[in-house]
Amino acid sequence: MRTTLTALLLLALPLAAGAADNSPVGRWKTLDDETGKVMTIAEVYQAQNGKLAAKIVEAVDPAAATCTKCDGAKKGKPTVGMPILWNLSPIDGGWGGGEGYKPSAGMSFKAKSVKLVDGGNKLEVTGCKLFICKTATWVRVH
Repeated sequence: MRTTLTALLLLALPLAAGAADNSPVGRWKTLDDETGKVMTIAEVYQAQNGKLAAKIVEAVDPAAATCTKCDGAKKGKPTVGMPILWNLSPIDGGWGGGEGYKPSAGMSFKAKSVKLVDGGNKLEVTGCKLFICKTATWVRVH
């Protein structure tokens, strides 16, 4: 009986790992729009309201450690712990309909869509300000 249970658990591990790749929950490298250099590590998680959210958990580039382009209460504050996506709901094979904040630009935006690509190894985050939309690609931290 114990051997059978152990075998079943071992068989289930690859399935659980594959299921994780269908979800953006986890840690992601955010990249500079112009250079492609890793700026921060963001963590996507399920918030208390059941929707997806993301926050910065590590500033890889020292220039990304402080919100220098922010204004108001965020100006000069550390970026670690700062929410960057929130209120994302499932939509069309991805998530969206939420809000976002880009500390490197000091800008709020509508989170139009968040979609897994490249077998779950990349996350395309599309944000819009008025009628202008841009897509950033995040890379999964393994």
